[in-house]
Amino acid sequence: MTISDLDSLAILPACMDEIEILHQESGFLIINKPSGLLSVPGRHPDNRDSVLIRMQKLYPTASIVHRLDFDTSGIMVIPLSPLFLSEISKQFQSRQVSKTYNAVVAGIVQQKKGIIDLPIAADMENRPRYKICAESGKKSTTEYRLLSVDEVEQTSRLGLHPITGRSHQLRLHLQALGHPILGDVFYADEATKNRSSRLLLHATDISFHHPEDKKMIKFISPVPF
Repeated sequence: MTISDLDSLAILPACMDEIEILHQESGFLIINKPSGLLSVPGRHPDNRDSVLIRMQKLYPTASIVHRLDFDTSGIMVIPLSPLFLSEISKQFQSRQVSKTYNAVVAGIVQQKKGIIDLPIAADMENRPRYKICAESGKKSTTEYRLLSVDEVEQTSRLGLHPITGRSHQLRLHLQALGHPILGDVFYADEATKNRSSRLLLHATDISFHHPEDKKMIKFISPVPF
């Protein structure tokens, strides 16, 4: 990477929040990632701080099998052994892992539940953004349900279940629905972006088959907003 390449990369603000360990076994950890922390190191050398680096300082065999956006908080599974890494990777690839999110969006959502099925592609002219694109986008599907509304604040709280796992999928799908997430610096209008100091998107739970006894297990992270 050249000096000019480095100059074009943003240096992210330091995350002072700790990673909370919610559950621990010999083969894996369940953690709660704070908003404002990368899942893996960024391209700029000053963006090394991440879930992977912090976990490997405590657990040298820790690895990453899935990611949350820098701005998104919530639950992650961290493999600690080759067996668990292999098994959970297979479950992610075959879509046997189920994840649920909670978001606060602008406006009053009228439908109690629905499905957003819009293809997503990288926005090469506006990286790191993505875009809805029928021509080059990959199939992307999100189920949502209305949890509550705040008539005074004119916001809605949604439960989200991504069937696919595209980058920025939930942000883009909700923006396309006409209800951008509060605090979204990439896709929300200026007023909605400024309504929160952080992205109001949190990964609340994850379910998968334990690699040893194959039983379905579920872990939950409380919503912090």
